[in-house]
Parts: sequence; structure tokens; C-alpha cells
Amino acid sequence: MRPLPSPARNPYWRFLVAGFRGQSAYPLATLAGLVANATFGLLKGGIMGAAVESSGGELAGYSAATMAAFVWLGQGMLGSVNFWGGSDLQTRIKSGDVAVDFLRPVSVQAANVLTDIGKGLFALLPRGLPSVVIGVLVSSMALPPGAAAYALGLTSLLIGIAVSHATVYVVATAGFWLVETRGVSVLYMAVSGFFAGLFTPIYLFPDWLLTLTLLTPFPSMMQFPIDVLSGQVTGAAAWQRLGVQLVWLAVVLAVGHLTTRAGRRRLEVQGG
Repeated sequence: MRPLPSPARNPYWRFLVAGFRGQSAYPLATLAGLVANATFGLLKGGIMGAAVESSGGELAGYSAATMAAFVWLGQGMLGSVNFWGGSDLQTRIKSGDVAVDFLRPVSVQAANVLTDIGKGLFALLPRGLPSVVIGVLVSSMALPPGAAAYALGLTSLLIGIAVSHATVYVVATAGFWLVETRGVSVLYMAVSGFFAGLFTPIYLFPDWLLTLTLLTPFPSMMQFPIDVLSGQVTGAAAWQRLGVQLVWLAVVLAVGHLTTRAGRRRLEVQGG
């Protein structure tokens, strides 16, 4: 009987590990990110806490504890969820190096997305967890009610990270048709954070805007994981959010596959 292949020999596993290790090479940048998370968390927590208090202790279903959880869990996710629209693929398309990537016996999409996910997973340790610990120390933030809720919340968090990086990959593939993609990245940065719940819970939006928001993949990146991790939603509602996240992950991966194939044909047409 042939032995099972080791995960360490799988090239896609190596891309994930490479992203994780590569991000660990910047400890000062990570520390600066943690300081920024804590600083803005304190400011945001004060503002959102005052909004809940001025509303009589409840605002759009949020209590002081669940609003604190929204703030600090969101700050903890900032280093792992890509709202900035940046990707190494953009640089490689612009330089033409992506032509070499297409010659390799691996998926260009999987290689890039897994590398970026690895970076996001590393950020959970030195930035994400400390930010949440700070939130626990300075506020009465709500926590998951039990072990099952923690497991469900962690699963939702991992899917959210994957959705964000898979979506950024799609944005990066615009470089196959555009000479300069910085404008697209800036637009993505402005739109994604707003609709993902980076600034306020999306449930504070007017009904028409909330409906529009729920038709995008952005809530699956941050708002839904926070809902599950904070215990804001439980039971069937929590599973429903995971289901929506998985649907969006499948959609953005499919779109990325199609834009990659179309982009490769464009390179071949240009003689790449």
C-alpha cells in the first residue's frame, strides 16, 4: 500500500505556509498595526458605546456588551481581512511576470489566494488575539456562550478571511485589461469596508441600504463572523450566516477562475 502524501509536499499547502511565514518577517509593522488597532478601538468603542447609551441601552438589537464585541472583534480582524485591495498579483500583471506564473503546473488563482490567506492567518496571532484581549480588559464585551459557539465563530472567521482574499484576487485580475489598477483598489477599499461593517454594524443602515448590502459578499467578510463570534446570532441564524458565506466564497472563486482564464487569453493575444 502506498503511503498517504504528506501535506508538506502539497504545493498549495506550501503557498499557505509561505504566506504565513512571509508575514512573520515584519514584526515592527505588526506591532504598529496592533497599536493602531488598540487606539482606534478605544475611540470607536467610546463613540459606539455612547450611541447605545443615548438610545436607552439598546440600538438596532445591540446592547452595550454586544456593541463592544462588534468594535473589538472587528479591530482584531483588521489585519486578517483585506479591505485595502492590494495584491501581489497586480504587480506581477503590470510587470509581465504573471506570464511565468501561467507556465507553472499550479493554479495561479489558488497560489495567490492561499498565499494571502496565509498572511491573514498569521495576523490573527500578534494582532487579532491581543486586540480582543484588550477589548475584554477595557469593556464588558459579549463573548460566545459556549464551546460550540466558539467553534462556529472560528469557522465563520476563517471563511470570512477566505472570502475577502478571494474577492481581492478578482479585483486584481482587472489588471489584465487596465494599465493602472490603483484607482480600482482605492474604490474597493472605500466600498468594501463600508458594506462589510468596518465602521458601524450594517444593521444600522436604512432598510434599502441594508438590502443592497446583503446582496454583496462584503458582510460575509466581517459582519457575519462578528455576529457569530459575539453571540449576536445563535442556532439556526448562525448556521444561515455560514451558509451565505460559503455561497459567496464559491461565487467569488468562480468569478476569479473565469477572469483568470480570460486574462490569460488576453496575454496570449498580446504575444505574452
